[in-house]
Amino acid sequence: MSDRGTFDTNVVTMTRFVMEEGRKAKGTGEMTTLLNSLCTAVKAISSAVRKAGIAHLYGIAGNINVTGDQVKKLDILSNDLVINMLKSSFTSCVLVSEENEKVIIVDSEQRVRQDQTGPGRNQSNQYLQGNAKDLVLFPQTTDDEPCEKDALQPGRDLVAAGYALYGSATMIVLSTGQGVNCFMLDPVSEFILVERDVKMKKRGKIYSLNEGYAKYFEPAVTEYLQRKKFPEDGSEPYGSRYIGSMVADVHRTLMYGGIFLYPGNVKSPKGKLRLLYECNPMAFIIEQAGGMASTGFENILDIQPESIHQRAPVAMGSPDDVLEYIAICKKHAKK
Repeated sequence: MSDRGTFDTNVVTMTRFVMEEGRKAKGTGEMTTLLNSLCTAVKAISSAVRKAGIAHLYGIAGNINVTGDQVKKLDILSNDLVINMLKSSFTSCVLVSEENEKVIIVDSEQRVRQDQTGPGRNQSNQYLQGNAKDLVLFPQTTDDEPCEKDALQPGRDLVAAGYALYGSATMIVLSTGQGVNCFMLDPVSEFILVERDVKMKKRGKIYSLNEGYAKYFEPAVTEYLQRKKFPEDGSEPYGSRYIGSMVADVHRTLMYGGIFLYPGNVKSPKGKLRLLYECNPMAFIIEQAGGMASTGFENILDIQPESIHQRAPVAMGSPDDVLEYIAICKKHAKK
């Protein structure tokens, strides 16, 4: 056949990729099992997204979640799918979700076995997620009965983090601490490696934030935006892009460079985004790709969480862009 050489017969699926990484680390295979369960959930959600209108899954479900946001019907479906798949994977002990006020303790008979030992074992993992878009994995810190304290770890302790993007194509972006890799869902329902070891630009040309809150911005944010729109050195101004979905906005920033901002303001000093299941997973991925993630004063991953739904201001993206923002924040803090 003339196109014989165009068909890849050595496809790297997400399962194969994680298995190969686990083999190098002399792991037990639990990460592969957990991620396979997540892939199943993401595939189901992807199918639901495609037929949401027909199935009446768009629209408000009629209630408010624990962080004050109106809950969409798809959010409820996604949340239930991910939680049930994780519970049934026998690889988790504690789950945290935006939609659940308290931590979810996995029943003892569904937890990862505590008597398993061996090189590369991280004890049992807990999984933190928000609306089935972001995920982070921490090792359990003790052999005691799982509890909320297990979830209150700084991002530096992360074993893995990732997010799923849904649309005309479905993608999982994943880091297990060895760089960032992108997997696309193909027509036969396998996640295929499409971009390996993603690296960010040192500086971009796009800033991303909701300027509808400009009236309430702190002076540091206002000055930074002024510099991006009216550069004093005569360079081209930055373009503005804002979708309103953190995952989509950060993904664009990861791919093209620049900075994503959700700062605190006069009305909400700590911003809107939740530290454990929004800020931390995205900060982990951004850093693994060579970028930076900061509140303006400290690295996101260095924050010690005090509660599972804690919020934090965010600036993440290309290192030079974030460093410029940090310098302005510190300048205003001295005044």
